[in-house]
Amino acid sequence: MTRLAFDLIDLTPPWLDPPETVVMHHGIGAVRAVWRGWLPALVDRYRVLVLDMRGHGDSRAAETVPVSVDLLVDDLLSVMDKAGLDRAHLVGESIGGTIALAAALRTPERVRTVTVSNGAHVGAQLQALHDWRDIMDRGGMAAWSAHMMPRRFFPGGVSPAQWRWFERVQAEADRAVVLGAVAALVGADLSDKVAALLCPLLIMHPDSSPFIPVPVADDLRRRVRDARLHVVGRARHGMPLSHAAACSALLRGFLDEARAT
Repeated sequence: MTRLAFDLIDLTPPWLDPPETVVMHHGIGAVRAVWRGWLPALVDRYRVLVLDMRGHGDSRAAETVPVSVDLLVDDLLSVMDKAGLDRAHLVGESIGGTIALAAALRTPERVRTVTVSNGAHVGAQLQALHDWRDIMDRGGMAAWSAHMMPRRFFPGGVSPAQWRWFERVQAEADRAVVLGAVAALVGADLSDKVAALLCPLLIMHPDSSPFIPVPVADDLRRRVRDARLHVVGRARHGMPLSHAAACSALLRGFLDEARAT
């Protein structure tokens, strides 16, 4: 049986109207704590739910099942059900962004807005992923995590303590889930579906991701009627950690605008 760990954080004042909830889904190799730097910009007005994807952090799968985008959407919706959320704003980074898009397309009535950070709607154009299995075979998950770190962050992009923490949590991810998730991501293609997205979409994309070029994010923007794209400078594929303050400020403005309308 799969155990999915999550935290529902509610620091909103009791005199506000029932607060809306933001659900945040991390990417491959990360854990729910990667969103900590985003919380100060959100928690005065929004409840925030953060979850660990299966095979990551405190979410562990007792059984081995093929990983697919549909399965990960099932996990996300199950967590929302467990938390009693009928509707929420979805935020996803990397594969979490793909999952958020797929969830909004499957259950539009449950999604208020979608935000994609360093993510994509189509996997075939993803780059620099072909050698992951070989690296793991040669040196285990620690070698894969060390390989990933300069692809996550520019030198000096995070503090030494943040670097050590992220490298450690990546190394602790379940190898089978990581490889299954990246295969599912590469095989995903929502290109012909995202035009049907009914909710507003915010895309925040790093200028220097080694995996997803900026034109892929711009292609997503052009396919969705109510979409906006912000390209963040001097950022690689660890943007939710390295650029938490800037990205959370963009998210807060987007959410407040959606709430006002």
